[in-house]
Amino acid sequence: MDKVVPTASAAVADIGNGASIAVGGFGLCGIPSVLIEALFAHGSTDLVTVSNNCGVDDAGLGILLSAKRIRRTTGSYVGENKEFERQFLSGELEVELVPQGTLAERLRAGGAGIPAFFTPAGVGTQVAEGGLPLRYDGHGGVALASPAKEVRAFGGHDYVLEAAITTDFALVHARYGDRHGNLIYEKSAANFNPLCAAAGRVTIAEVEELVEPGELDPREVHTPGIFVQRVVHTPDVVKRIEKRTVRK
Repeated sequence: MDKVVPTASAAVADIGNGASIAVGGFGLCGIPSVLIEALFAHGSTDLVTVSNNCGVDDAGLGILLSAKRIRRTTGSYVGENKEFERQFLSGELEVELVPQGTLAERLRAGGAGIPAFFTPAGVGTQVAEGGLPLRYDGHGGVALASPAKEVRAFGGHDYVLEAAITTDFALVHARYGDRHGNLIYEKSAANFNPLCAAAGRVTIAEVEELVEPGELDPREVHTPGIFVQRVVHTPDVVKRIEKRTVRK
């Protein structure tokens, strides 16, 4: 039952080329930065990532993106990363843009064993009708576009069918964790972490404070240990602020 791995490098050692990975975080809040850096050092490439965004140019998933280690990514926001924009428009990166709530529910459904669900988000747009650019050809044209999705009426309203998301691995960051893999996230740093933790077949959690089993109040646990396969203690993680705003 002891799921603690001694180092982040050991925790990601079996993430190979072409692996799919769900990564927690929102902007730079709650990202598993230590695990991402370990994966960068590991050298895996041709990765398929699922995350709300792709970090910034020099932090988070942005370091993997800048090294051209990511082949395809699914997310809902990409506005803070110039290299992301360049790779997408040049045809180097395949991108699936998803409404944020839909992305959250696709991950939740994957973790719950629900293969697909109907949602009103995207009805009447290219999200449902198809044609969204997934990959450009580098010359302003679309090399690969999204397919049309099933739309069905319920109670007089149209809904689009969205498929659940599961991945080979998930990388998450938690404030507290025990040796059995039970996790507690800190306030808004929870964001996509619980969803990603459930959607990964092998979930790796970096935790700021590692405690013994029984020390966490079961009523406060956000991710039960059944969803977590590896735990890494990362007490000295550096937390960056994406944009700092101060009064004049």
